[in-house]
Amino acid sequence: MIMSENKKGNLISVRDDLKVVDATVRDGGLVNNFRFTDEFVKDLYETNIAAGVDYMEFGYKASKKIFPEEDFGKWKFCDEESIRGIVGDNDSDLKISVMADVGRTDMDTILPKSESVVDIMRTATYVYQIPSCIEMIENFHNKGYETSANIMAVSTASDGDLDQALELLGKSSVDVIYLVDSFGALYPEDIRRLTAKYLEFGEKYNKKIGIHAHDNQQLAFANTIESMIMGTSYLDGTVRSLGRGAGNCALETLLGFLKNPKYDLVPLLNFIEKHMVKLHNDGLVWGYDVPYLLTGRFNCHPRTAIAFMKEKRTDYAKFFQETYDQDN
Repeated sequence: MIMSENKKGNLISVRDDLKVVDATVRDGGLVNNFRFTDEFVKDLYETNIAAGVDYMEFGYKASKKIFPEEDFGKWKFCDEESIRGIVGDNDSDLKISVMADVGRTDMDTILPKSESVVDIMRTATYVYQIPSCIEMIENFHNKGYETSANIMAVSTASDGDLDQALELLGKSSVDVIYLVDSFGALYPEDIRRLTAKYLEFGEKYNKKIGIHAHDNQQLAFANTIESMIMGTSYLDGTVRSLGRGAGNCALETLLGFLKNPKYDLVPLLNFIEKHMVKLHNDGLVWGYDVPYLLTGRFNCHPRTAIAFMKEKRTDYAKFFQETYDQDN
């Protein structure tokens, strides 16, 4: 049991170290191949400013040598001119984020911060890629960016490997280290244990800790709050949970929970009414469903559940056995 003295803040307090990160375009882009209209992205940008959100992630810095441009919308690549077409010089308090996958980013195309409107480069990595991740982080840091390391699929990593990864990242120039529940497999007690581990290394090396949760078992919000209560500072969310598979912690739920008066839920509700209802009515499919529950339950990648959904299957018991067999 987590005692009150181990918690940071309470249900009615305000913590100035908290940062809310909107990852709607980046994680949601995995649902529609990043084909959002400029109106959608511009309105979301203005909504985040009005709502007091701290960071907005526009998408990936994916290599055009690996991913054909014609197969994706522009937020797969986040060219500087594309972002500036939305934000101009970003004369606001909202900070701009992009994500760079280890092994899928052309580092030669990354501009110095002095020439870019982007504020933070978030590097997505698996535990076994940590040395390459650190090389990228040092490159971004030397160019003047804030940086984060988002360790994906942490639910599949051994404690020993994770400890080594956190030690190496702690010694690097990274600013924020993220606990990422890629498969939506973790329960609140897992989150408490892992958050304690991340915070131990964060306090040792003066790093902030973040959380990015997926909603396969409808625990993304609960897990985010559990981690926050223990001291995690950077909280990811997406509007209406839009994201790969079951989606993420709902941004509107998060803003509705936080007590800092800087956060305003109403602009977000207006955005949902204008844009998210239309996305859903136009046939874009995301969010919790039974197949995602099962991949989360068995701690495996949701790709099989995504395929199940695309085939419009409803033989859930058979899929349960298929997933069980895959896991054993």
